[in-house]
Amino acid sequence: MALAQTRVYTEDDYYNLPEDVRAELIEGQLVYNQSAPSTTHQIILSELHTAINNYIKSKSGSCRVFPAPFAVKLHKNRKTIVEPDISVICDRGKITDKGCTGAPDWIIEIISPGNPGHDYIRKLNLYADAGVREYWIVDPRTEKVFVYYLEQPDFQIGTYTFHDKIKVNIYEDLWIDFQELDL
Repeated sequence: MALAQTRVYTEDDYYNLPEDVRAELIEGQLVYNQSAPSTTHQIILSELHTAINNYIKSKSGSCRVFPAPFAVKLHKNRKTIVEPDISVICDRGKITDKGCTGAPDWIIEIISPGNPGHDYIRKLNLYADAGVREYWIVDPRTEKVFVYYLEQPDFQIGTYTFHDKIKVNIYEDLWIDFQELDL
């Protein structure tokens, strides 16, 4: 009896998806995002994007911040393209017309109730392997923020709440005060 063959999808398959289809390509497999983000998700995304973008502009910084949907091809030679909720990229040479090729410096994912393990486990491992320097997981249900400092040799993590002021490690003087965000 022959075993069922699993199709391995390519970068071309990903980029040829219809515009209204949201998916990620993870190790050659398409992972579809089945539901639209909640209003709470979008408010958090908007507030964080604005705070980060305002900081970068106030410092005349070279980094760029992109909200989802924004394609990030983590490795040049692998079949993995993700769409983080927020990507901060400081090496503008990684930015292309199709998104980003290479690891962003900082990624933020806002948990959706449908598949939290995707962000907590699968993406954490993908981002650590790719060389992302800092990864935040924002969980609206528990009002917690998990901050992974991935460039540290011993892989540090901080746990915060929506009442905390959180230091962004990739910058010397950026703090995100969740109490000041209009959540």
